[in-house]
Amino acid sequence: MKSGTERLNVLIILIAMCFPSAIALADEGAHKNASEDMTDSVSYSRRLIHRLGFDVRPTYIFPTNSFLKGENTEMEPIRRSVSAHLKYSFQYYPNSYTDRIYRGSYQGIGLSGYSFQNKEELGNPIAVYVFQGARIKRFNPRLSLNYEWNFGASFGWKPFDEVENRYNKVIGSKINAYINTNFYLDYILSKEIDLTAGVDLTHFSNGNTRFPNAGLNTIGLKIGLVYNINRKDECLSRPLFQPPVPRFPRHISYDVVLFGSWRRKGVYVGEGQIAAPGAFAVAGFNINPMYNFGYNFRAGVSLDGVYDESANIYADEYSSSDRFYRPPLSYQMALGLSARAEYVMPYFTVGIGLGGNVIHRGGDLKGLYQVLALKVEVTRSSFIHVGYNLQNFHTPNYLMLGIGYRFHNKYPTFHR
Repeated sequence: MKSGTERLNVLIILIAMCFPSAIALADEGAHKNASEDMTDSVSYSRRLIHRLGFDVRPTYIFPTNSFLKGENTEMEPIRRSVSAHLKYSFQYYPNSYTDRIYRGSYQGIGLSGYSFQNKEELGNPIAVYVFQGARIKRFNPRLSLNYEWNFGASFGWKPFDEVENRYNKVIGSKINAYINTNFYLDYILSKEIDLTAGVDLTHFSNGNTRFPNAGLNTIGLKIGLVYNINRKDECLSRPLFQPPVPRFPRHISYDVVLFGSWRRKGVYVGEGQIAAPGAFAVAGFNINPMYNFGYNFRAGVSLDGVYDESANIYADEYSSSDRFYRPPLSYQMALGLSARAEYVMPYFTVGIGLGGNVIHRGGDLKGLYQVLALKVEVTRSSFIHVGYNLQNFHTPNYLMLGIGYRFHNKYPTFHR
């Protein structure tokens, strides 16, 4: 059976392959649009602005663990980190329908290097990620408030080891998920150069695929420059007249998702938890009828089925052996209902969910669950699904790695 590291590598490669192909399709559409129909208006333009960015992010590390508070080989708190980011992105032509609908959306691929205060026990990881951002508020033609999210994988960590790295109770694997959100001001210095500065939030963890999984969280600043390779002077001003954006056809679509993953499990024995040996399989499905309110938002409900091989396993606390026992299959399966909401952008859809299992045999399957998911567009109606399930707002549950298809999809696409 493949290790968790190998499976995570496969997922990263799939997303990395899909996103450059989307860039190629967008660029091909732009060239086709320019060459075949020179009379097309700016509103329908699919021309791209290509961008290179560099930023530095000094951050403060939240002391959420005794290791970070000073229980390490250096006997010093680990409080600070710094990272450098090199990014490529593309943006649709200003004043086009795509630009106006998605508020100057840009998306791309980034590479970053991190330095912590403790290289010997944490390492100096490198992150590879996809990212997307857009405008929140434009103050004047040159200054705007923007957001950006990053999602990818970080490599080169020094994980916990009972002999060689026993104090590190934060990071349990060499490869960890990298999740970042930042809010920043963008000031246009010239036709080519933008100056960016803002605040930055980052989370590293392995998604409960290996113990320990305390994770590492930071908050800090970001400052950087963006070089717009082919931005024209006309992009810096608004036209006197803009035709209205085509009316959105409101409709109900149906997302069907199949997912699977693996997880680790801590089992209560007496007053404490011990780690059950090995990894446990997880498989499930989501069926989501969603009402599409507009270009950027859809909401609905989801029928959620899951099989969790780790659910309701137990140990005999009165026995001296370390054996764990599995219950009948019906105690490891559940069917739930959840409310869902999604924020829709070109190529990426970010979704959240809140629900509970309605058919189950109790134990680990009781209570509420929460879902955070990213859908990466592959074709007009198919997508890769990367999600995480949390129980009762605080207990890590499992990853949701899968594929999906959207039926009855009437969503207009100007970005393809």
